[in-house]
Amino acid sequence: MSTVLVTGGAGFIGSHTTLLLLEAGFEVVVVDNLSNSSIESLHRVEALTGKSITFYQTDIRDKAGLTEIFAKHKVDSVIHFAGLKAVGESNEIPLEYYDQNIYGTVNLLKVMESAGCYRMVFSSSATVYGDPASVPITEDFPTSATNPYGRTKLFIEEIMKDLSASNDRWNMVLLRYFNPIGAHKSGQIGEDPQGIPNNLMPFISQVAVGKREKLSIFGNDYPTPDGTGVRDYIHVVDLSDAHVKAVQKIGALGGISTFNLGTGNGYSVLQMVETFIKETGKSVPYEIVERRPGDIAECWADASLAKDKLGWTAVHGLSEMIEDTWRWQSQNPDGFK
Repeated sequence: MSTVLVTGGAGFIGSHTTLLLLEAGFEVVVVDNLSNSSIESLHRVEALTGKSITFYQTDIRDKAGLTEIFAKHKVDSVIHFAGLKAVGESNEIPLEYYDQNIYGTVNLLKVMESAGCYRMVFSSSATVYGDPASVPITEDFPTSATNPYGRTKLFIEEIMKDLSASNDRWNMVLLRYFNPIGAHKSGQIGEDPQGIPNNLMPFISQVAVGKREKLSIFGNDYPTPDGTGVRDYIHVVDLSDAHVKAVQKIGALGGISTFNLGTGNGYSVLQMVETFIKETGKSVPYEIVERRPGDIAECWADASLAKDKLGWTAVHGLSEMIEDTWRWQSQNPDGFK
């Protein structure tokens, strides 16, 4: 049985991916420093799957700690989610982002190399396309970044490309996600942001559940149909499924591969709010505030390459994403607490 090490495995996407890996028959070792996640998510994954997870509360910058973990387990592949991920915050504390995301990844890659583990699936982001000249976005679009968070993802991609070019033993998959939302059907695991949510859907659902007074919409003067930002929202279970498929196919793909993960549909912020109200019957008061630095007008994916090479396609529609988000939020108004 193949062993996958998942960094950041207690987080939103990490916990859903861990669940699908266990269901697919993998042994899973999770490494997470729990700075922005809860161990409770993994307890619930174990309860849902009836399988056990080996967990280490370790920071990816801790070389000795990681080395010890790789010595204890015969790890075949790594799925790397661990890192800081808030666009706004990255403008305020860029050094922390460079330290955790870039230095942490370099440290992880060094430990993997020493342990003879040469397979990594990396959690990248559509932010590496900067402000795209057109949509939908394909993988061969020029890359740039409009904020430090996006730059860390871009730099890590470049580091991985250099590493792959230096040694053909490395097999790597870069997954560029668009906007993950939704939750597991059970309502047992979902997105549990600490403090004020940076992403739209948890913010909407926290307003709907009464935790927050109103939603802030950042700008309504973008060149889009209703003036609010347009994004490609993808169900977290679809996203997680792509990681499992990437692990299963990484050897056959060889070298380094890059895939967009999205639905190919763009929805504006106001469309998301209106659809949420329609699907749940809850009210979501909102106010229009200043644009956020680093935000772009529109961004959605052409994900046909992932369909061709990974045999993956997103299957959950917007109604289902919202329904699953609301089930999680209404059953867990305070997240995992």
